[in-house]
Amino acid sequence: MNLKKIVNSNFIKTIFAFLVFGGSILSINAKGLDPIDYVDPNIGTAHCRWFFYTPAAVPFGMAKLAPSTDAHLGNKSGWQAVGYDFRHHSIEGFANFHEFQVGGVVIAPSIGELKTVPGELDNPNQGYRSRFEKSDELARPGYYSVLLKDYVVKAELTATKRVGFHRYTFPETEQAHILFDIGNKQGESGEVKDAYMIYTADNRIEGYVITSPVYVNKYQKGADVRMFFSAQINKKPESYGGFRQDSIKAFQNEIKGVGAGMYFTFSTVADEAIEIKVGLSYTSIDNARNNLISEATDVDFDLALERATKTWSDYLGRIKVEGGKEEDKMKFYTGLFHALLGRGLASDVTGAYPKNDGGVGQIELDENNEPIHQHYNTDAIWGAFWNLTQLWAVAYPEYFSDWIQSQLLVYKDAGWLGDGIACSKYVSGVGTNFVSLAIASAYNCGIRDFDVDLGYEAALKNEIGWQGRIEGAGKTDLKQFVEKGYVPFEDRFGMGTSEEGSGFAASHTLEYSFSSYAVAQFAKQLGKTSDYEKLSALSKGWKLIYDSKTNLIRPKDTGGNFISEFNPLEPWRGFQEGNAVQYTFYVPHDIEELVETIGADTFNNRLDSIFIESRKNIFGGGKEVDAFSGLKTLYNHGNQPNLHISWLFNFSGKPYLSQKWVRAICNEFYGTEGIHGYGFGQDEDQGQLGAWYVMSAMGLFDAKGLTEINPEFQIGSPLFDKITIKLNRDYYEGRTFTIKTKNNSSTNDYIQSIELNGEIVNTNFIPFSTITNGGQMIIELGNTP
Repeated sequence: MNLKKIVNSNFIKTIFAFLVFGGSILSINAKGLDPIDYVDPNIGTAHCRWFFYTPAAVPFGMAKLAPSTDAHLGNKSGWQAVGYDFRHHSIEGFANFHEFQVGGVVIAPSIGELKTVPGELDNPNQGYRSRFEKSDELARPGYYSVLLKDYVVKAELTATKRVGFHRYTFPETEQAHILFDIGNKQGESGEVKDAYMIYTADNRIEGYVITSPVYVNKYQKGADVRMFFSAQINKKPESYGGFRQDSIKAFQNEIKGVGAGMYFTFSTVADEAIEIKVGLSYTSIDNARNNLISEATDVDFDLALERATKTWSDYLGRIKVEGGKEEDKMKFYTGLFHALLGRGLASDVTGAYPKNDGGVGQIELDENNEPIHQHYNTDAIWGAFWNLTQLWAVAYPEYFSDWIQSQLLVYKDAGWLGDGIACSKYVSGVGTNFVSLAIASAYNCGIRDFDVDLGYEAALKNEIGWQGRIEGAGKTDLKQFVEKGYVPFEDRFGMGTSEEGSGFAASHTLEYSFSSYAVAQFAKQLGKTSDYEKLSALSKGWKLIYDSKTNLIRPKDTGGNFISEFNPLEPWRGFQEGNAVQYTFYVPHDIEELVETIGADTFNNRLDSIFIESRKNIFGGGKEVDAFSGLKTLYNHGNQPNLHISWLFNFSGKPYLSQKWVRAICNEFYGTEGIHGYGFGQDEDQGQLGAWYVMSAMGLFDAKGLTEINPEFQIGSPLFDKITIKLNRDYYEGRTFTIKTKNNSSTNDYIQSIELNGEIVNTNFIPFSTITNGGQMIIELGNTP
């Protein structure tokens, strides 16, 4: 077996494919790098979430293929890092499904002795897993490849929206195996309830796996997640069989139950590639087969790769940055890649989709017999109004619209909005629900091609509807907020939330106040005066738990008294994933009043001091590799509750401090390495931290989350010399909005002047509509405020 020959042969094929369809290799030499060439999916892959590392996918796709290093271990609590870890050195297989609480359908190649268990990291020899070298690994948007050293097998992955493509290049052997390890837990999927596979006479492999994810079990007990597949291999095996763990039965063409899997054995010549196409679905085997036929008929691996690369180039190319540091471009486009990767398709080509009750629904079709929108899986939208929704609104409004219509499907089917959904099952995650805020903000931005009356009905119910509220809809303590104006805290509530109150009462009060404000603006625009007045009153709930003695937000008990033994840096006691110091700034809708209440000088001095001190911890948890490493600090960029804080000086008379600290966070919290990417192994939830970098690096951000009737962006100092946003003409009149920066350098943090469409402006705010109408903004920077 000639290892060097196999490596060279496959890389030559891959490079040739890129040369043929455009561009990357030739254009690098002739014109410089394209956006796709700056993306490094391996950034931040130490201690990353299950859905984070899926390079072989298209934007917002269903098929998300990736290598796994420890996925079979599962995920005890449902949210921890699992799947692929940059620090690991062996791969156990390649799963086709990667979403929040969703994972499975593993394919793994091997040669020699047939092994049917994955084996463990500390003993790769005991299973079918294989060692690999980082130097033999290549990941880019839409493509992944690696040399499995133990077998000298080259593995390659790519995808269309609903079809995964695998190519395994074998050495000369009579024992080339391809395993479909279907019936075992994967990543966040939870325990397997059932699985089934059949190998048909026409060389098709089909089946399903049914799992019980932790969060589905928590928020919708008894429900499950179902994944279906229909696969084709381009070569007939010489032998095959079924297995369950290490129990093997030759020539078994059908197997059912927990642990079910099948193997296929081939005789191969040197450098022979075997290709597999896997149609995926969440509704049925028939629909998986139909997705395969619709998207992959007459499509081989190279053509799928060409199309995936073109799609990524188009999506990433909607925002073009020029000048500035090459390292910053890598951070920018990798962040944009992650923002476009998460929250993928759950509906089929036909518009069939998995309903909340376990049945199959049908999205309405247009005159061309195409679904009028798609359905999506999604992690919670918690905190996404400071990153993802702003990015969607500016550059991907068609997805924002689709996402809202997808959420409304669940509302129509089950009666409540779901902050996070896995195959339409409720997976709230943090026990809150910000979907109503996102719907309102989309409406503010002019994205209104959804059922607005239904959207408002759902949003209003989410803010004030506590009667019969189900746990999956979050906010089970809403009755207290609606009746008292705040949510009470007692130590006896622990980490729970109920109609009586919550262990996260203070943060819930702040969150409900913010979303009440957002839906109040929605109501005002629709002429719902009484709703507007009620919601506006509720939006002031934060004032009820503001402690003027400490100038901090402080939980109150059921009797209306501030809690005793109060430690402002203590997380989890009244605050979800944060503490009082961090959450006191969580009044984005009323930030001007918060500044006035605290006092502008006190506010500025405190916030500036927080950043001075937090810089020592790299604006998070330092170099501790853990999602929650920054929860006890003054500021934690590695989690959602803090993501707007650095922009708040724009509201307190010192915008230059926002310019300074936002740049510092971009430069120091974000990295370009496997371990130092998004902090050090911190909580990158489906592109939120990446999207924050994208918006901040452009110098555009709204601390109010686009919740005002006429939303505005605060203007910061961009990291690039020129930024061009290609606007979607189906939603916005303008074709492009360009930001040019004069005197841009690593030492020039501060805005000296702003010119908008030829006129000097004396404000650090720009209307959202000004950007979407198209035009040009010129920002001059300097090294003094």
